[in-house]
Amino acid sequence: MNELDAEWELRLRQAQERARGAGRGDVAAYLSLRAANDMARATGIEWLLETFTVLAGEANRAGAGLSLTRAETHRFSTGNSTMVGTQLTLRAGVRALTIEAGWPRTPQDGIVRGGLAAARVSHFGNRKADEDLLLVKRIDCAPQWIVTETTGARTPLHAERMRHHLARLLTAG
Repeated sequence: MNELDAEWELRLRQAQERARGAGRGDVAAYLSLRAANDMARATGIEWLLETFTVLAGEANRAGAGLSLTRAETHRFSTGNSTMVGTQLTLRAGVRALTIEAGWPRTPQDGIVRGGLAAARVSHFGNRKADEDLLLVKRIDCAPQWIVTETTGARTPLHAERMRHHLARLLTAG
């Protein structure tokens, strides 16, 4: 968690306490929901990036020679909205696989349509292999990343699909 996220979490807790103290249960309930959603977003994004990092580590132990860079407070666009989050880039020579994940932080950033957070998996020089992801909230379950297919279908994201992206990076020619 970076300093900005920690400060946001602290201020959100303080605002909840003030709302409860002022008898504003409705505001306190909203802030509680917001905090729970932010926690789900952060956890989902960390899982996504950590899984790609672990898979890259496995590939490196097998001799892949990947380099990894991570940028915090990265901004990227999806539709008419701006997501703020993290960017992970895996490099194999001149080829690159970039994973961007985040959510809007201010009203000016827009919204995530149909989910809690958005992500993009991009293959440098091979746009056909790119995929957009959406973190969705499931009832009584942990949030889940889904792939928003070009056909409009929504497919759950599993580690095997992530391995496929990594294999594509390593075998591109």
